[in-house]
Amino acid sequence: MPSNPAAAAATTSVADLALPAALLWDMDGTLVDTEPYWIQAEIDLAAEHGGSWTHEQALQLIGRPLTDSASILREQGGIRGTDDEIADTLVARVAERVRRDGPPWRSGSRELLEAARAAGVPCALVTMSYRVLADAVLDTLEPGTFATVVTGDEVTHGKPHPEAYLTAAATLGSAPAECVALEDSTVGVAAAEAAGVPTIAVPLMVEIPAAPGRSRVRDVGTLTLQDLSRVAGGEVIERV
Repeated sequence: MPSNPAAAAATTSVADLALPAALLWDMDGTLVDTEPYWIQAEIDLAAEHGGSWTHEQALQLIGRPLTDSASILREQGGIRGTDDEIADTLVARVAERVRRDGPPWRSGSRELLEAARAAGVPCALVTMSYRVLADAVLDTLEPGTFATVVTGDEVTHGKPHPEAYLTAAATLGSAPAECVALEDSTVGVAAAEAAGVPTIAVPLMVEIPAAPGRSRVRDVGTLTLQDLSRVAGGEVIERV
């Protein structure tokens, strides 16, 4: 039977795609499903201050810089204190829970992280959480799992500003356009795309709309190294 030249060409083109120069991971909601920890901490803190805070209100904070979230919590939830005081209290409580109960890994995230490292693709953690919480998660992984870490208390402008992603790529010596980012929030996706990084949205608690050049998958665990190569090469994956 004669071979199918078109199918062979398609197979070759995918196989020949290079892996991304780096894989840039958001943390909360993407690598680990800590959003419920954050929401409970917010609800508890509001109650302690005589205010109120709901799950629905909490969804608007996902992916935002912590001081922005703190300002909203003060205005809408009745929490007293400065933005920095509120942010520090929340991150300390979430970090304490992560250290006590362990990080709730998002399905397939550790496997993809390990596959990328085994293939020689350096990984960066790019999170708006503070270093104290990032360290609580990182302490459960093998040292060096992430080649660099950029946290919300180490940048001047938080997401959706591109600074955090530009910083991560520069630290790794990679061009943003040659990397791939993984994000679960609209704010995070906006930051990665503004930095010029091909982005895979993996929505969890909030939906992320389709957009030109934006890949979307429902489950991190469905992603393969071949998928990362395709996205790095300019293809769009749609699995939501």
